[in-house]
Amino acid sequence: MDTRYDIPADDDALLAECDVWVFRATGAGGQSVNTTDSAVRLRHRPSGITVVGRRERSQLQNKRACLERLRDKLEAHNAALDAPKRVATRKSRAAKARQVEAKRKRARVKRTRGRVDSREE
Repeated sequence: MDTRYDIPADDDALLAECDVWVFRATGAGGQSVNTTDSAVRLRHRPSGITVVGRRERSQLQNKRACLERLRDKLEAHNAALDAPKRVATRKSRAAKARQVEAKRKRARVKRTRGRVDSREE
């Protein structure tokens, strides 16, 4: 997904670019959940991004929430394209070898230290 997507300022224009499905929300909520198709799923056709809204009892409110969430996702996608490329931070093989050699040298120095005799204290 290396393409930038234009985000229409108008909700109707954005909705025209989407496939809309309405369905019954599941879960607790009593009889109204089982009788109304208030949940909304939007799929933005150009990008393939899908958002779902089923929090509110109203289909219109869920659709507005989905459009807002879709805008946020599209803006995040476009912002990710502007982000600088990651710079590799892995140590080179030579740097690792130098570090291991420094540890070995330090260990040799520590091993050659003499022990303090208890009678000398």
